[in-house]
Amino acid sequence: MRHPDLRLIYPLLEQLADGRFHSGRELGERLGVSRGAIWKRLRSATDLGLQVQAVSGKGYRLARPLELLRAESIATTLNGHSRALLGRLEILPGTDSTNRHLLELGKGGAACLAEYQWAGRGRRGRRWHTPFGAGICLSVSWRFDHSAAALSGLSLAAGVWTAEALRAAGVEGVGLKWPNDLLHEGRKLAGVLIEVQGEADGPCLAVVGVGVNLEMSRLAGQRIGQPWTDLRAVTGRRPRRNHLAGLLLHHVLTGLFRYQREGLEGILERWSELDCLAGRPVRLRHPAGELLGTAQGVDRAGALLLRSAEGVRAIHSGEVSVRLQ
Repeated sequence: MRHPDLRLIYPLLEQLADGRFHSGRELGERLGVSRGAIWKRLRSATDLGLQVQAVSGKGYRLARPLELLRAESIATTLNGHSRALLGRLEILPGTDSTNRHLLELGKGGAACLAEYQWAGRGRRGRRWHTPFGAGICLSVSWRFDHSAAALSGLSLAAGVWTAEALRAAGVEGVGLKWPNDLLHEGRKLAGVLIEVQGEADGPCLAVVGVGVNLEMSRLAGQRIGQPWTDLRAVTGRRPRRNHLAGLLLHHVLTGLFRYQREGLEGILERWSELDCLAGRPVRLRHPAGELLGTAQGVDRAGALLLRSAEGVRAIHSGEVSVRLQ
């Protein structure tokens, strides 16, 4: 699938981000291109999931204003500690995957956000697509001295950090679904994906990817593949995108700093408080087949504890769904 050339479209979207009408002539003069070129770029903008309105005598505008990501605005939300932990912050107009971008960079202490992500990686090989400006796609890299095996609970910890950032933004009622989904009233609001590269028994680089739905169209939401919601629906107001991005970056950076010293142990109590599966009947897709039982929280390694007629079993991987009685 071909994707629009964001090097051409992004400057135009910067002009239209205010949600006001701008004439083709005005836009062409500002960008140094013809009105025909403006029209072609606007047509390409629809491929990014944006709705462009054209009114004779007024010009063009976006159906909803955009709060574009700005590094300087995001940095104001960090404190001295999180600023010291951050070595590099990049904001990309678009990329296939922010996680992949940081894995290729290969440095710890780096962060990457993208306005548009078309091939983000989800669990079990799924694609994680985010329309332009409709969510937050954040990845943070961290270099650990120990092996990847010691990071089995990192996904759970990252879920807690994301929930805490959302709470700091005034979002209540967020729960965690093992191992990496954040739900609000049973609908997916955000997700986490951890990717690790390095030697099996040596130092490794971990990338924590966080995605949050802010203002998703129904068409874009169809790609999520499960009941979903976004912050606009949850809070009833437009999310402050840069503020939330800063909160997420702060909580992930400081969380990684603590995790390096404490591991999952330092976060288990809070994870249990946010666990929205505990005590509920669940159906688990597993390499060994479908498993049915009652979720009993997690163990100290981050495995799901599943109680069935055969007793309690620790599940380290699988796809969980709540089973209705």
